[in-house]
Amino acid sequence: MKKNGFVKISLVSPTLKVGNPEFNVNEMLRVLKEDKSAVTVFPELGITGYSCGDLFFHDELLYDAKQQLKVLVENNPHDGVVVCGMPLVVREMVLNVAVIIKRHTILGIVPKFYLPNTKEFYDKRWFKSGFDIVGHVRTLNLCGQDVPFGNLLFSAGNLRFGVEICEDMWATITPGNLLSLHGANMIINISASNETLGKATIRKNAIVDHSRKNAGVYVYASAGASESSSETVYSGHNVIAENGRLIRETETFSLNTEIMVADIDFSRVNHERRTTSSFRDSILKYEIDHQVISLNLPDTEDYTFENPLDKVPFIPKKAPVESFEKIASIQEYGLAKRLKHLDMDTVLIGISGGLDSSLALLICVRAFEHLGLDKKGIRAVTMPAFATSKRTLSNAKKLMDVLGVHASEIDIKKHVRDHLELIGHDGETEDRTYENAQARARTMVLMNLANKYHGLVVGTGDLSEIALGFSTYNGDQMSMYNVNGGIPKTLVQFMIRQYAKQVFSKDVRVLLKDIIDTPISPELKEDQETETQIGRYDINDFILYRFLVCGDTKARMIDLVIAAFELSTKEAQVYVEKFLRRFYSQQFKRQASPDSPKVLDISLSPRTDFRMPSDIGRQ
Repeated sequence: MKKNGFVKISLVSPTLKVGNPEFNVNEMLRVLKEDKSAVTVFPELGITGYSCGDLFFHDELLYDAKQQLKVLVENNPHDGVVVCGMPLVVREMVLNVAVIIKRHTILGIVPKFYLPNTKEFYDKRWFKSGFDIVGHVRTLNLCGQDVPFGNLLFSAGNLRFGVEICEDMWATITPGNLLSLHGANMIINISASNETLGKATIRKNAIVDHSRKNAGVYVYASAGASESSSETVYSGHNVIAENGRLIRETETFSLNTEIMVADIDFSRVNHERRTTSSFRDSILKYEIDHQVISLNLPDTEDYTFENPLDKVPFIPKKAPVESFEKIASIQEYGLAKRLKHLDMDTVLIGISGGLDSSLALLICVRAFEHLGLDKKGIRAVTMPAFATSKRTLSNAKKLMDVLGVHASEIDIKKHVRDHLELIGHDGETEDRTYENAQARARTMVLMNLANKYHGLVVGTGDLSEIALGFSTYNGDQMSMYNVNGGIPKTLVQFMIRQYAKQVFSKDVRVLLKDIIDTPISPELKEDQETETQIGRYDINDFILYRFLVCGDTKARMIDLVIAAFELSTKEAQVYVEKFLRRFYSQQFKRQASPDSPKVLDISLSPRTDFRMPSDIGRQ
């Protein structure tokens, strides 16, 4: 049902018989016996069917609906929340309502407020709007229970939800919008929306946009093809969106019961809500008379995800080519704009033969092409030192050559030895001074060359290294413009693969493949592999995503690392604790970060997205 802030939601478009509540409730009970979700949602008027027409006036149908609701409540096998729709008579007026049930208790009744009455819709013929009733009625007796009625907010820990019905979603200001401002982080819409050409796209866009405006989750469950097809056809278009992101969508046109299940990360939703200033500014500005109903949803130990957790959340899954082109444009034109602003036609860049500097060089080449500049203005320098491998040095030289840039090699070993001797270091002990002296020597060479050739030093460090502080302060941490600062290591690999496939020639493609396959290393001492020292980059990027995007706690990140990568508890704990220790301790490097284009929804720039003192006391 729920665990670690994840809540499982089921949307059901059941097979039904129009005007036959007994059949329809039996089908609901059949679904609920097998369902393991925390919240299960059935469509609008699902107990009777939406398309009963003037039978909504008849005592017999209305009586049968109430009797079968009682059957549903008394025989409900489900431990979670159930939301279903039915017609209900209140003071001789028929209302279209949602009934919210928890086991054998009716938690609340919510009326439909906006009644469509154009084209194929005739809701005002049969039903009374909730606007006319709510101010007069706050409690109804249903199935022998006194039940809250009206604008209701259901509270279950970090899940707080409201319910609206079909047309309510299409209003200028919806009941769900208002409930969201009073604390609801999920709006459930039970609907019976028929299909016409192009309507599904409009409907989906509206759902996604409501989730964005509400800074929360929007759940939309609609009737399936079992509804009457006399005049219209229903498709079972079920949609879940989260803060402007489409989570899941199905449209089956099936005569059988269809169930869509999704995992919703409410810890992330609440984190994003706290960081959205426009949402905060709207709270309490729009008042609505509402009641709060508290309920308990038990945690489950055997929680399983409907889809495996995304191990590489920064990698585009949909439209990868279009995503690549967008990211490439941001990086390329960011550099192009800086060069045009400075009226420069020269850049200096250190090439190691590794991932980051290779991507930065590709970006430089493309930026020069956009500006119509001579690629010889790209002064690429490889600077071998004590632990530089033949493979990386060879790849660096080949890449500079095949891309047609100005290539040079400056061996810095003597320079570093002289410097180590100057400060009293033996030149043999491979300590931090030994490593950082090499990194700072390379940066000093590039900076002085930039002065010599009136050029711009292009930085290469990626977002993962910035997060972990895996750079030398005033060494590779510094540049005049860093093209890679907005993308993590896993995305660097994606971008190089896409450049190889989409942009460059076969010769470049083969070379880039070998660069991707080379173990990641700063090559500052012998037999040094980065991932041996700080852990796998895919796991670190996963933790970075959970920390920055989702706002996870340490305990939650440990559990999710276990679930995603099948590590032991001890292994996951080491990964998360090491990440957090490095992240908090290395803020001083981020405070001095050079300009860099933002690419993702997150950034670690101290001037924009992430602000934190360097002497933070967390570990």
